[in-house]
Amino acid sequence: MAYQVIARKYRPQRFSDVVGQEHVTQTLGHAIEGGRIAHAYLFCGPRGTGKTTIARIFAKCLNATGGPKVDFSDDDPKAAEITEGRSLDVLEIDGASNRGIEEIRELRETVKYAPASSKFKIYIIDEVHMLTKEAFNALLKTLEEPPAHVKFMFATTEPEKVLPTILSRCQRFDLRRIPIKLMVDHLRHIAKQENVEIEDAALHAIARGADGGMRDAESALDQLISFCGEKILEPDVLSMFGLTSQSQLLSLSAGLLKGDVHNVLGEFNELSKHGKDLGKFLADLLQHLRNLLVFQISRGDTRLLEVSESEGATLAEQSALVSGDGLTRMMEVLTQTESSLRDAASKKIFIEVALIKAIEARNAVSIDAVLKRLNELRGDAVAPSAPVPASATAAVSSATVAGPAPARASQTLAAPAVSQSETPLAGHDADLQALWPRLLEAIGRASAFARSYFLEAHPVSFVKNVFTIGFDPEFADHIGMVDNAKNHTLIATKLAELGHPGAQVKIIKAERPGDFAVSTAPALEAVAPPPAIAAQPAKTAAPARPVSPAPAAKPTQLDPTEFKNDPLIKKALEIFKGTIVEVRA
Repeated sequence: MAYQVIARKYRPQRFSDVVGQEHVTQTLGHAIEGGRIAHAYLFCGPRGTGKTTIARIFAKCLNATGGPKVDFSDDDPKAAEITEGRSLDVLEIDGASNRGIEEIRELRETVKYAPASSKFKIYIIDEVHMLTKEAFNALLKTLEEPPAHVKFMFATTEPEKVLPTILSRCQRFDLRRIPIKLMVDHLRHIAKQENVEIEDAALHAIARGADGGMRDAESALDQLISFCGEKILEPDVLSMFGLTSQSQLLSLSAGLLKGDVHNVLGEFNELSKHGKDLGKFLADLLQHLRNLLVFQISRGDTRLLEVSESEGATLAEQSALVSGDGLTRMMEVLTQTESSLRDAASKKIFIEVALIKAIEARNAVSIDAVLKRLNELRGDAVAPSAPVPASATAAVSSATVAGPAPARASQTLAAPAVSQSETPLAGHDADLQALWPRLLEAIGRASAFARSYFLEAHPVSFVKNVFTIGFDPEFADHIGMVDNAKNHTLIATKLAELGHPGAQVKIIKAERPGDFAVSTAPALEAVAPPPAIAAQPAKTAAPARPVSPAPAAKPTQLDPTEFKNDPLIKKALEIFKGTIVEVRA
């Protein structure tokens, strides 16, 4: 008997034999048992995952003696005809070589005829996306209303290339990549049947190289048996297919995460010397970094990963070497490299540069840190004016007013108290200006983004529990960025934390006074002394003069050269690809 390759010899013959596609086989089995069989099916998914195999098994279920039925006999002659490709009523058509409108017209003519000996005439068209647009259009009417004895089964690796009008007429099944564990178990079963001894590490290497395709894994095992004989080791797999061992991958990734450029380039050079598939190496490295990122985010839950216990322990060790942000930046660099690798003149040089960039990305300053530093510099440049202490005000008042002081005190006590909700800051400009930097600091702890905008604003008033914030006309565009419910709630919350609960927020366009003094005239009216004070004799003492707030400190002048040479500023310009137009305090 002629030799059969492993992929054909161990091809599934029943739905129960199919590995890793239970969501498809179970649905089709229930459809057969319930008599809900459609006229057209589309099986799509990566290569080697069982698309045409499932279509063949489905055809055997439909045309089996006494069918349709899921459990047909192994000795059923009609099923045997389909398995051996001898059935006149099950036609397999290659869409790549029969893609024109003439071939589809011939198919339309043949569907009119009844099956030769089976219940259904079944057309299995592989790589259906290769059909031309004209061929698809010629098939539309037949596909929409085929004769009762005709069933269509399409298979494709690129369903996005199939016309939507075809997709809408089919029941679609998406096949998944087969998990490594299931693939290893299946390969181990085949090796046992073939009397071949194979290491678990070798099985895992084959499964990783197959990238979810069972047919690729079976073909690789067939080739290895011819190469190694009855005993297969991991080095045999790695040398034959140019794969990178797990130990090499983990060692190189550890150097990458530590920022050890010298060792990383040295190990990569060794891989290149031994003829490893550099594209596959980069894909494996990205997969490992992805596993590491998921491991960090899930706090060590290995159930989300296809890794062994030893690999899980390695992930735990390496997760301490880099932050999540640094790992994400490294993956972005390597992902861009992978997408551009096919056009590179020298893959080795291209990947070497990418590894160096990945290490630089790991050590790069995050955007949040840059913005925080910029805000700190801006805050240092514009220092808020110092408030006048209440004790100093009281001392000056007592020194100025000699005689009428007791009378003033009694008058003040007799006057109705002003509630905190109406004038939280007693109407003093200095108090309002003293609150502003504290409020900015509180906002910055919650949102550096919001604080960066409010640095250009100034307080206008805090009257009747309404805190008004103003932006100069030159910064009026900032109002649209910050005047929203989220920021209003944020500011009100921070005001409550600073001792002013229940405040409302209002944001307006208002000129900033030259000395940064804010207008609080309504508040001053609320606490003005009663008329009786004005009737006191002028000869006893000079009337008390209100203490004006200390003038605001002049903004610190920034040195433009020093500002432009700041490393954080340079990094920000590099990240945002910007230029400095003007430097001002």
